[in-house]
Amino acid sequence: MRRNPDQIIQELLRLRGVTGDEVPEFLSERPTVAHDPFLLHNMEAGVDLILDEIDRGTRICIYGDYDADGVTSVCIMMCFLRHLTDNIFYYIPSRFTDGYGLNKNAIERVKAEGAGLIITVDCGSVSYEEVEYAKRIGLKVIVTDHHAVDKAKSDCLLINPKQKECAYPFKGLAGCGVAFKLCQAIRMRTDLPREYLNDCLDLVAIGTVADIVPLLDENRTMVKYGIIKINQGSRMSIRALLRGISLKHVYSENISFGIAPHINAAGRLGSAEDAVRLFMAESEEAAIVQTDILKERNYMRKSLQDKAYKECMEIISEEDDFIVIFKEDIHEGIGGIVAGKIKEEMNRPCIIMTQVGDGRIKGTGRSIDTIDLHSFLKEYSDLFDSFGGHRGACGFTMKSGNEKELRTGIREKIGSMKEEDPDIFHQMSSWDMELAPEEVSLALYSAVKKMEPFGAGNPLPVFAIKDIIFSDVRYMGDKDQHVKFRAVQAQGDGVGEIECILFGRAGKFADIIDAGQASLLTGSLDTNTWNGKTKVQFRVEEIIK
Repeated sequence: MRRNPDQIIQELLRLRGVTGDEVPEFLSERPTVAHDPFLLHNMEAGVDLILDEIDRGTRICIYGDYDADGVTSVCIMMCFLRHLTDNIFYYIPSRFTDGYGLNKNAIERVKAEGAGLIITVDCGSVSYEEVEYAKRIGLKVIVTDHHAVDKAKSDCLLINPKQKECAYPFKGLAGCGVAFKLCQAIRMRTDLPREYLNDCLDLVAIGTVADIVPLLDENRTMVKYGIIKINQGSRMSIRALLRGISLKHVYSENISFGIAPHINAAGRLGSAEDAVRLFMAESEEAAIVQTDILKERNYMRKSLQDKAYKECMEIISEEDDFIVIFKEDIHEGIGGIVAGKIKEEMNRPCIIMTQVGDGRIKGTGRSIDTIDLHSFLKEYSDLFDSFGGHRGACGFTMKSGNEKELRTGIREKIGSMKEEDPDIFHQMSSWDMELAPEEVSLALYSAVKKMEPFGAGNPLPVFAIKDIIFSDVRYMGDKDQHVKFRAVQAQGDGVGEIECILFGRAGKFADIIDAGQASLLTGSLDTNTWNGKTKVQFRVEEIIK
């Protein structure tokens, strides 16, 4: 029985645990879910301290991180607090000389700039020693962060929904989300115009999507309003960036794959301050200059990444269950991206190590769903000078020579894990729902779009279409890497057909397609516009015979 688009969406939401009164809010273009910022532990004391220090004329430093979440967090705090004080500046550590988060040398530089108060954003929860050092040299510190508090936490006013003392009802805020809630609390105390806060929502949307936190609950509210603000073109610097990277209309997907990589490229290959300068540009000319810098950095990033990926793939053995690569010439700013690409291609955890000088090696890893990389590598922490991360991604530094012992230990441990669970690397194909060809329509595509923003916690729905054969097959691209075809499904006395396209991996499925075998397709709904006419098409991810 053919279902209408509303029935399909209701079923999709039910499968994702969204039912009853939650449905209208989830689909609303103007959601209302928002929580009192003073429910965050230490928020009241933090607001009091900031306002007291502003009244005293204290110089304030916003101390961030070099990724998109950290950059947007810095900009949110700077833009908002400038309505209360001009005695404020920011500091973002260098990936290459400072490393992640608070460090003593950076704190000394902040002190030398005349700061009396540091407000961290997107970092600092477990920087106990660094905060103690800051206090010893006369600095006050407020930490705002969203990372796990899994070690000795900083002994200062810590605003982080993940600390055990915090009763905040939503734990999934990004760093920029916590920074925004701090600004919201300050606005409630000072009666600043609401527009000063709303003006930051475009930055919140970018940082939240870029940091891959769940697009649920309060995050959906902030991201939806933020994307509306981006598309209204209200921030000159974002308008310049969108023109520069040829984006006309912004969705969560092209924040992830268009905007965020340009911001991250600044910190990967140079200074993240270039991204801050873009968002805080006061003239169109300055915004264009900074956009050009980010475009050039991102071009360099892609070039270095593609070269490193190709070289790494050439030396990988099919027998490697855990891929460990040591190449001295891989740029340390792109190792994580390359490890991620290899992980996706091979469905194996991957670590890439490179020489960074002073007899030290920097490593970065990415893992598959079935292996907790942080727990896995924690057993070798005695080999590391520094180590951190989470289930899916980790980074470390260590002395040259330790890489051999690490490689041996990894090989032995992964071998034991594979003996205990032979299917540990078996990747199951999955989808949200099966569709009949006649259910695929522009109306269904439009209904699915109402589930945006898509991302972590609310991925783009994946559909399956069974028992299809291939018709009107046409390979495209300089290497026939893309393919268009019609999927035909016999249904009793009738036939259902869908226009399909598969990008980039046509060669992987060419044997199935060319053999004309009855197959199952998985993928998502898309559109194709030609000569002013828009049609729905099925964007294929997998073909299973």
